[in-house]
Amino acid sequence: MKMHDIEPVPAPRQRVVLAALEDPERSWEESLDELARLADTAGGQVMAVVSQRRDTPDPRTYLGKGKVEEIQALLERADASLLIIDGELSPSQQRNLEQALNVQVLDRTGLILDIFAHRAHTAEGKLQVELAQLEYLLPRLANMWTHLSRIRGGIGLRGPGETQLEVDRRRVRERIAHLKRKVEEIRHRRAVQRSQRAQSQIPMVSLVGYTNAGKSTLLNALSQAGVFVEDKLFATLDPTTRDVTFPGGTRALVSDTVGFIRHLPTQLVAAFRATLEEVRSADVLVHVVDAGNPDWVEQAEVVEQVLQELGAGDKPTVMAFNKMDLADDRDITERLAQRYPEVVFLVARTGEGIAELEAAIVRQLRSTWQPVDAVLPLTATQLVAELHARGDVSHEVYEDNVVHITGCAPRDLAARIRLRAQ
Repeated sequence: MKMHDIEPVPAPRQRVVLAALEDPERSWEESLDELARLADTAGGQVMAVVSQRRDTPDPRTYLGKGKVEEIQALLERADASLLIIDGELSPSQQRNLEQALNVQVLDRTGLILDIFAHRAHTAEGKLQVELAQLEYLLPRLANMWTHLSRIRGGIGLRGPGETQLEVDRRRVRERIAHLKRKVEEIRHRRAVQRSQRAQSQIPMVSLVGYTNAGKSTLLNALSQAGVFVEDKLFATLDPTTRDVTFPGGTRALVSDTVGFIRHLPTQLVAAFRATLEEVRSADVLVHVVDAGNPDWVEQAEVVEQVLQELGAGDKPTVMAFNKMDLADDRDITERLAQRYPEVVFLVARTGEGIAELEAAIVRQLRSTWQPVDAVLPLTATQLVAELHARGDVSHEVYEDNVVHITGCAPRDLAARIRLRAQ
């Protein structure tokens, strides 16, 4: 009897309804579109999208009474089990909506936390996500399990949510305290690693950008790192660092970072600070922008704001406009070239523009090179050759058993030359 491979049956996607308040002072429509992508990333199927024009949220249910009744009818018609609000709900607003609608209710923060819980794979990433989730859930524990006991394993209930909702506040607080100590250990360990890298003098390049801008694809193109890539928000959370030698011999550690997003939950910023602080120690930033996204200007501003908050806003930066094959305005290149001192245009997926980006990174790294003025023994031929290959030699004179050489070099090479100099 011939055996056939059986394709696994995909799990049914949870049916969801999205809702938002119309705010003329912010790009609420773009934010709502992004919420739909977040819901898709989390495994939800968006059945309906509703909005309501209000000056301020209703203090009891966020949305007005009439809109809540409209949503209830929508949920029943669509057989949906989850309402996601594009905003931040207070614990009481979330509880009141769940009681009124008899379904699970999640806000934007809860949804992003759920995606992080699903996407984190390393022990460090899982630890930081669990801390963020528990700090978010702590004020919502009262009576919460009563409403959600019949909804296990859905969006917003992954990670620690499914187990920690059944424990009391005291145990949750103890767990939070334990996780905070662990995160502090991570910060200390990363600080030691940064110190060791500083001693090695190898420069650091950090890829930063809005989520799904193409940072992981770009890291693969620069280093053949083999980092997981998927066209979804927060496809990768765990930072990856690779040792890259650029054309001309310039060497650097290139690191991917967690993608930024509008209204990044404060719990996540705090929990992932140990990871985000890597950006502060970088010599050069590559700000990856999704040029194919019509909302790229606001996305770039979000990234710049977070960089300022991290104390990395003044770093030497290369603006890398990715996905140019999807850009509607191809004439944008001239305007952006005038706006930014160092800008490149590329398609990381195909490799188009990678050479230009490498050259731009090298130019920025060269601005951090150190002067060399040393007298070396003739036996130091390897150092001299490396200086010719990786740095600039302005003067070279051989006398007796020594060579007097001047120029400039990457910090790691300049440090080794100083150690060998007579």
